[in-house]
Amino acid sequence: MSTPDHQELAQLQQAVGCAPAQDSALLRITGADATRWLNGMVTNSIQSLQPGEGNYNFLLNAQGHIQGDATVYREPDPEPASFLLATSGAQIETIRNHLERFIIMDDVELQPAENYSDGVLIVGRQAPAVLESLGLPVIDPLRLVLADTPHGQLLLLSPARGETPVYELRSTAATIADLRNNLQRLQIPQVSAAALESLRLLEARPLFGKDIRNAESAHDLPQETAQTHALHFAKGCYLGQEIVERIRSRGQVHRSFTAFRLQGEVPAELPAPITMAGKPAGELTSAALVPLPEGPTLLGLGYLRQEARNAALREQSPDTAQELTYPGGVAIPRP
Repeated sequence: MSTPDHQELAQLQQAVGCAPAQDSALLRITGADATRWLNGMVTNSIQSLQPGEGNYNFLLNAQGHIQGDATVYREPDPEPASFLLATSGAQIETIRNHLERFIIMDDVELQPAENYSDGVLIVGRQAPAVLESLGLPVIDPLRLVLADTPHGQLLLLSPARGETPVYELRSTAATIADLRNNLQRLQIPQVSAAALESLRLLEARPLFGKDIRNAESAHDLPQETAQTHALHFAKGCYLGQEIVERIRSRGQVHRSFTAFRLQGEVPAELPAPITMAGKPAGELTSAALVPLPEGPTLLGLGYLRQEARNAALREQSPDTAQELTYPGGVAIPRP
């Protein structure tokens, strides 16, 4: 992935840009038992969602290991409740296969949301003004609306990914093509995938498949990711709940998701081990040069053991802080 220039990242932070929603997919969940069944499959409270509301979730196995992540929205139709599960295209089939294994005697159906096969992202502080210029409603984070346009129905999602406003608009290819023409008319620049990745690293947002994994070599647990907004502790039983509750009752995990400022070179391979005094201390899972105003800065994301974090906090104990190293340089935890 190429490194974006400073102007491109600044465009997202201070103004607005657009990009294809290429790595995005929707799964529609319907049926008389959809609410009860889905509530038992994910870590957040589905049964409390009102029409048009959404929340972020993990999908776990019985051992409490993360199998996938998704934002689940309740569709606007009041009854019977139906849902759209929004996730990355890379994991949609894995999630669907995982869920289908647990449909036993339930009145539940899973189908791709074919009416929303194409999409575009509008990202930046001025994104709400762009929506207004397009005649579209400005919605709060974790909300969904259906808007009628002269060229067809448009699904507008606000996934609440970080500090910078993000809106995802989805419809048929023809409707999205018309939307792109309107964005061009409004002179909204298209930004690169590298700029979006820089923004992600700057806002320290973990990405499933890189920072959150379900591979044989890494079995990440929900509390390790520091994404507490994905967990609901009063919703009733769900798959993997016993492990999540056990971790909560103990009060901590051995390692946690951490943002780093790196001094050195971009790691040749990721994940890259982090050590302290020659002993394993954690790992880097994402890293890239980010074009900040003060110059290109190497930022990283990963996991750090709690005792290593305490020993490395330079701000609290600059005279006794110990150094964290990775193959290629030094890793400094960001506040």
